[in-house]
Amino acid sequence: MERAEKLKLQKIAARIRLGVIEGTYHAKSGHPGGSLSIADTLAYLYWEEMNVDPENPRMEGRDKLVLSKGHCAPALYAALANRGYFPVEELQTLRHIGSRLQGHPNMNDTPGVEMSTGSLGQGVSTACGMALAAKVKGEPSRVYTILGDGEIEEGQVWEAAMFAAQYKLDNLVAIIDNNNLQIDGPITEVMSSYPITDKFAAFGWHVIPVDAHDFDQLEAAFKEARTVKGKPTAIIQKSVKGKGVSFMENQVSWHGTAPNAEQYEQAKAELTAALEALEQE
Repeated sequence: MERAEKLKLQKIAARIRLGVIEGTYHAKSGHPGGSLSIADTLAYLYWEEMNVDPENPRMEGRDKLVLSKGHCAPALYAALANRGYFPVEELQTLRHIGSRLQGHPNMNDTPGVEMSTGSLGQGVSTACGMALAAKVKGEPSRVYTILGDGEIEEGQVWEAAMFAAQYKLDNLVAIIDNNNLQIDGPITEVMSSYPITDKFAAFGWHVIPVDAHDFDQLEAAFKEARTVKGKPTAIIQKSVKGKGVSFMENQVSWHGTAPNAEQYEQAKAELTAALEALEQE
């Protein structure tokens, strides 16, 4: 990837992370940890990979993203806002009564949201249906879905995995956000889903392991996925929960805890400093 392109994506990811902190602080609730870990992925998807139009969110033939780990909506909202689907200032209304930015995405209210997600495992199942529908209709659209590594402890995920392989959904890409932490602790202690790569391969998927915070690896992975024929692709990304905020990184306590005023100021200062450093390069 060219340095200028990488720099652009790094700045976008920093703005997405700032949006996560802004939203969860003003909501006094939410899930910052897992939202911060997918910021780079969302930056790549919405600014490089996906065929979308913020001015026409329901454009025919568009690519679709389903956030299967729907509790990480703060990151999705921050990406959509920075992409131009709605004002960035609206992020401060996260989870407020009357806001269209609720704790889980709502496709009926929020521009750019393709599927309302709730119970874990349901999003990937819906993504399978979208991908099959696109193939039946002969549409060029591709479908992407982001799952948590705790989420894949759900049996429904593996039913969807069988379905995708059975129907050769090569227009479907599942991104597994492997930050190794879920609400109750490390996934290895709660209900280990390892080895994730081997399991998806055994279910008939093409598997690509990547560093979630390396744009060169993300670019190579998504380009490779486009060459795969006859089977779905699973990108298993090793990520850092709370990425970008020093006191949140790899801390399970930030799975579903909003920052207080002091923590908000510190997180905002760290992310703003990182963005300003990128803008000076």
